[in-house]
Amino acid sequence: MIITQELIGYAAGALTTASFLPQAIMTIKTKDTSSLSLGMYSLFTLGVLCWLIYGIQLTNYAIIFPNAITLVLAACILSYKVYHTFWKKT
Repeated sequence: MIITQELIGYAAGALTTASFLPQAIMTIKTKDTSSLSLGMYSLFTLGVLCWLIYGIQLTNYAIIFPNAITLVLAACILSYKVYHTFWKKT
């Protein structure tokens, strides 16, 4: 099997998306965002959105698929963080 640039791209996307899953699952389950940085997640989510747009412009599915999945997960975490920071005062 020959390792191509595209296979490396899919592997990179799968690994980085998979590495993000534990944080997303834990945050969604516990709804605890106290240890998360609002600034970091805001910038991260914006960065993932930019990568997604870039991938769409290139029509590069190795960039599009993992960033679309990561964007959904990051947006969920960010929405929990925003809610708990600004609206839910406990």
